[in-house]
Amino acid sequence: MNEEYIAYEGQEFTVEWYFNSGGKSQVLEYYKALSMEERIKLLRLFKRIGDSGELRDKTKFNFEGDKIYAFKPQPFRFLCFFFDGKKIIVTNAFQKKQQKLPKNEKERALNLKMDYETRVKRGDYYG
Repeated sequence: MNEEYIAYEGQEFTVEWYFNSGGKSQVLEYYKALSMEERIKLLRLFKRIGDSGELRDKTKFNFEGDKIYAFKPQPFRFLCFFFDGKKIIVTNAFQKKQQKLPKNEKERALNLKMDYETRVKRGDYYG
């Protein structure tokens, strides 16, 4: 696997950026466009869940339904899901502009989750 897609490797979880079949990762590009301070806020959340296996603060990490979760470094949202092998796959990101999670962002996360699972099952996600 391309090491570039590992966001954080902890004792409990490895946090990875989702990438498409062409090797591109919208969420990684979004992250790279953030300021250093904003990136550090997100990486602290990755480290906490990666090392301890949990992040109980709902203002920092929240279940959004349908097996989708959100890392919440204000004012951004990074949607993700858990996968076998103690992995958290971060699918997409956006800047929060309203109280509720935008339906299109959650649908996007669900579609990317399905794509990831299909490609892993076929054996060509990491190949």
